[in-house]
Amino acid sequence: MNTTDGSQNGMCEARRRYGDIIDMPHHDPVGRQRMSVAMRAAQFAPFAALTGHSEAIEETRRHTEEKVEHSADNADDFYADIERDV
Repeated sequence: MNTTDGSQNGMCEARRRYGDIIDMPHHDPVGRQRMSVAMRAAQFAPFAALTGHSEAIEETRRHTEEKVEHSADNADDFYADIERDV
């Protein structure tokens, strides 16, 4: 069978390169059960170490957008805030 998309050639190439192992039986673990498909999917799911990361970024963004404009009119309040924080 010859197809126009070259898939037959791909199969022949795979058979040529991996013919010594392609028909071997699949390895089954000895002494333990095979992992379920759901457990395998969970194993390769995105790493959850960054849980809360998006919330932290949003909080940082919120703080950076709260811009206070200082002028000569509110300079006394500004310096009072600095003195209080120190």
